[in-house]
Amino acid sequence: MANIREISGRIRSIRDTMKITNAMYMISSTKLRKARKGHEANVPYFRELSRMYARIIETTADLNNIYLDERPHKQGNARTVALIVVTADKGLAGSYNHNVLKLAEQILLESKSNHRLYVVGEVGRQYFAGKKVHLDGQFKYSAQNPSLQRARLSGQFILDAYLKEDIDEAYLVFTQMKTPISSEAVAMRILPLMYESFEKLPIQEGEINPEPEVLTFLPSPEDVLNNIVPDMLVGDIYSALVESYCSEQNDRMMAMDTANQNAQAMIHDLSVEYNRERQAMITQEITEVISGAKAQSLKKKKRKKAAQE
Repeated sequence: MANIREISGRIRSIRDTMKITNAMYMISSTKLRKARKGHEANVPYFRELSRMYARIIETTADLNNIYLDERPHKQGNARTVALIVVTADKGLAGSYNHNVLKLAEQILLESKSNHRLYVVGEVGRQYFAGKKVHLDGQFKYSAQNPSLQRARLSGQFILDAYLKEDIDEAYLVFTQMKTPISSEAVAMRILPLMYESFEKLPIQEGEINPEPEVLTFLPSPEDVLNNIVPDMLVGDIYSALVESYCSEQNDRMMAMDTANQNAQAMIHDLSVEYNRERQAMITQEITEVISGAKAQSLKKKKRKKAAQE
């Protein structure tokens, strides 16, 4: 009887846990839709900035700009690389945090330059603090609800450090959604800009093709570039924050869905075990009743026989 009560208690406990995982699944689903909607509303603006940058690089020869300066004279320990690592504020999201932290650690180990590490998200801050890794500034922002204002503050901070030559390169280490069901931790260089890395963005449906035969930039290509690069940097950081946030919610949805499936499988197995134990208990009770009835019958027969004698 105690065994049946134990199994019944485990089934109730798993069902209570499933209520939590189902609620987390629904919350993550809502947050994912909201984040995607906000990101899609800002995509056209940042796409146009990237297209303008591509056209400047494509049509201007020997462009000399500080944002394109590779600083080849600074190598090894003389060079400082900034890493902006985007993690979550909490776990229960599958391998989301593990993958991005593993990539950041790999970059830190393989690079021979000095580093400045900036981390968004409480999980990353706690992880590197546990590893005794020094964090600069820490970007003490929550990973929840990414906003353009937060991206502007982060972008301006990195831009000022780059212009002062406190850092020579800047990378975003974040999680990018490859498909609606898969994501990947990636590292993207945001400063300095690279000639060979730009891609001429295709014209999307509904957009106007802005390709004239002759392009004139006023007052100069350098001045135009100086105006659009800060906004491009904000766009890159904002996209990384939103992509990471979407990936976190998507991975949490998948983790909660897997947890629900595992819970259902456990409930099925426990139900089978419960029914088996209950059947065994009923069989034992019937056997005991039958045995008692037989014993009483034999006892009566013995009494009757003794009375006849």
